[in-house]
Amino acid sequence: MGRALVMGNWKMNLDYVEAVHLVQQLGVLASSRPLEHVDIAVVPPFVDLRSVTSVVESERVPLTVGAQHVHPLESGAHTGEISAPMLRRLGVTWVLVGHSERRQMYAMTDEVVAQTLQSATRQGLAGVLCVGEALEVRESGRHLGVVADQLRSALEGLNEAQRELVTIAYEPIWAIGTGLTAATPQVREMTEQIRVVAQSLSLADVRVLYGGSVNADNAASLVNEGSLDGFLVGGASLKAESFWAICEAAEDCYSGRAK
Repeated sequence: MGRALVMGNWKMNLDYVEAVHLVQQLGVLASSRPLEHVDIAVVPPFVDLRSVTSVVESERVPLTVGAQHVHPLESGAHTGEISAPMLRRLGVTWVLVGHSERRQMYAMTDEVVAQTLQSATRQGLAGVLCVGEALEVRESGRHLGVVADQLRSALEGLNEAQRELVTIAYEPIWAIGTGLTAATPQVREMTEQIRVVAQSLSLADVRVLYGGSVNADNAASLVNEGSLDGFLVGGASLKAESFWAICEAAEDCYSGRAK
């Protein structure tokens, strides 16, 4: 991949006023410290999306916007849900599919993940497919197989145009919001497994991100030694400076590759 991708998943944080302020801060940082080798995206709560996309468009902030979830159907009696056409109308580019919190807390099965990814990419949204294992799965040595099954379930059946819209994010569940980070060899092992499975499903050039307590101190080593294409950042994306520091770490790695 010629460019890294760093996405900030805000989860259930920041109201629309705070969201606007954060995007404006990122715009200032982008103007003073521009990046040439990193694509940047933010993934706000639903209630912030219109405010964020409006600021991005009006102030020409060099980032794209994603949503944290989407319903597989385009419309209907699904109180509390949001459809892909609604997101597209707002100027949303990305959508997270199968984030571990959706899988664990909201009963999002592999079947529903597959349906959601199909729907999102059919509507032209870029889907970030999240995969990862729980601690007990890793300790039992089943982590590679479990993640491979998640990938096959979600990716089989996508057509060529849909496959081009897929990014994969590896997020070990035991390293999300815990302060724990997977060791670089663990990340590299899983990244290589993801690429092998993806290639077998005709996704040879897919970008692979890592999510799990990423910060400016560990970002560079994870990219370089973990064979990654970027990050899905959680808590560190809620502050402009900490998020931008991760983006700069990815920039340094990729600018070195370009020389």
